[in-house]
Amino acid sequence: MARCTAPVRGHSSAAAAASCPVCRYKSRGYGGYSGYSPSYPSYSGTSSYSSSGGSRSRSSKPRWSKSSSSISYTSSQIQSLTPIRQAVEDKAAVQPDIRDAFLCHAWADRKESAMELHDLLDAAGVKIWFSEKDLGLGVPMMRAIDKGLANSKMGLVLVTPAMLERLPKESVADKELSALLAGNRLVPIVHNTTYEALRNVSPLLASRSGLDTSEDSMAEIAEKIAELVAI
Repeated sequence: MARCTAPVRGHSSAAAAASCPVCRYKSRGYGGYSGYSPSYPSYSGTSSYSSSGGSRSRSSKPRWSKSSSSISYTSSQIQSLTPIRQAVEDKAAVQPDIRDAFLCHAWADRKESAMELHDLLDAAGVKIWFSEKDLGLGVPMMRAIDKGLANSKMGLVLVTPAMLERLPKESVADKELSALLAGNRLVPIVHNTTYEALRNVSPLLASRSGLDTSEDSMAEIAEKIAELVAI
């Protein structure tokens, strides 16, 4: 007696059915054989994942940023820099030809991080007052600093471990900060330290929100300052 070969070969095609001694007649139209068609489970769907841990929420551009700019800001950065921008605009309206910014830094940082920041700002087109470039030999230091402070739209203070060490000792940097804190035109740039460490040394300076190299690179910070002072 002829037996169906489907358990062995399977009738996955018309040719397979035609070679079966039992089913070949059905495949020719007798009995309406429809063949064997294996089925496989199918999976379709979408998945989404979002995480806020360790990420920074970026906001829309501040009003002083050009539409073509690709620089992004956090909402807290925009909030802290907006009054500085207003002070820059007010200062520029009265003294249009002065420097864009005065860079306050610890003496120990003058050849490294302060110089790096100066060079990046200079490359970004910021006219910056920097002691290593603007304090000439034989020039009275305090008088030159006073003049630099008076003739700058805003101030930058590079907050480093060296700066935190110098602040309690009433150094030259401390005097520069006192002058800049008197007006609403000072942006702290925290580098290799934290705002918490700054708060332990100078609560007044720490109350001024600014920029942090743990969030943005030094180059990105220089670009943001360049936008901030551009009139």
